[in-house]
Amino acid sequence: MREPSPVKRGAYSALALLLGINLFNYIDRQVLAAVEPSIRATFFAAGDVNAMAISGTLGSAFLVTYMLSAPALGWLADRLSRWLIIGSAVILWSLATAASGLAMTFAMLFATRVFVGIGEGGYGPAAPTVLADLFPLETRGRILAAFCAAIPVGSALGYVLGGAVLTHFTPVPIAERWRWAFLFAAVPGFLLGIISLLQRDPRAATGARPERQRATRKDYRTLARTRSYVLNCAAQTAMTFALGGIGFWAAEYLRSRGQPPSATQTFGALIAGTGLLSTLVGGWLGDRLRKRIPGSYFLVSGLGMVLACPLFIIMLYTPFPRAWWFMGSAVFLLFLNTGPSNTALANVSLPKVRATAFALNILVIHALGDVLAFPTLGYIAGHTNWRVAFIFVSVIMLASGIIWLAGMKYLPADTDAVEKAAA
Repeated sequence: MREPSPVKRGAYSALALLLGINLFNYIDRQVLAAVEPSIRATFFAAGDVNAMAISGTLGSAFLVTYMLSAPALGWLADRLSRWLIIGSAVILWSLATAASGLAMTFAMLFATRVFVGIGEGGYGPAAPTVLADLFPLETRGRILAAFCAAIPVGSALGYVLGGAVLTHFTPVPIAERWRWAFLFAAVPGFLLGIISLLQRDPRAATGARPERQRATRKDYRTLARTRSYVLNCAAQTAMTFALGGIGFWAAEYLRSRGQPPSATQTFGALIAGTGLLSTLVGGWLGDRLRKRIPGSYFLVSGLGMVLACPLFIIMLYTPFPRAWWFMGSAVFLLFLNTGPSNTALANVSLPKVRATAFALNILVIHALGDVLAFPTLGYIAGHTNWRVAFIFVSVIMLASGIIWLAGMKYLPADTDAVEKAAA
């Protein structure tokens, strides 16, 4: 049996720094969703039937630039210091988040979200790649799950921050409070970005010659032909459509169900608790089952999505407050895939193309996932109702789970091939 590989020096301090950055990454993203009704009231006339669809383009503006900039910046991260890319990217998106709170027109707000997307396009591919470089295969699922635990917690805190500012920040007129939510979210990310610039790239300590760390066209063709990578991207695309759509329109859905503005804070707390626990459990399960079930990362991801589907549908027909129990159960199952699916991405891509592999994944899952989800669900709800829109989401959940389960048979061989080639 192969001996476990050692954890590299500085690995846990890098994890702590990247975990902190990822936390504010998702706070910056979701604070927009929490204050979206207030933004719409600021820039659109009451009763405008197209307001929701147009407002949904704010999410698309971020994601389109995020997914388009990620391949170019991921390619750079495979060739330059990944910490340089991370630090510069975090500083850029933090400044743009602050600028979102200062926007005087909808067009200006749209532009700031574009720059947030560019910043995150540099961070998204580089950060998990640094962790994959520092931690061995045996513990990578738990480490990336810990890193990804910031997704539900940061998303939840974005809702909590936005809801708290709208409700309690009384020194500012209520119509202007949404601006301060962006300003409060921006400062910590800026400081963490500066710290990132002082870190050393893990590849600098390997002693490998630079030309051996450069990817070739053959390496990229191999990645494109890796079936578990392609199927993982497809499943993550459907999952991203579902989660992104729910996250962006949660505040409006709760309002349509007669819930008070404080319900966004309840939703945030639910995401933080169940999402955090689920993400950690998913990473632990994936690592624990891998010795007995080589395709365990896809098994955990797929079963979570399949089981979440009926619970989410039941939630749509259940009165509040009982509906929170079904929503919490569905959210727990939805987040099980976060650690395992990203670990599978790292495990089936060679180290010298990992940043590019994550970058291409970002491009695909957002181009065909939540970029389409924001206006699509806004359009469906605007012409029918939110129950119909979210039933459509539940069908997408089911499709995601089926794709992951179908990819289980390819994952072990693709992982072994990368481990042998990297060795």
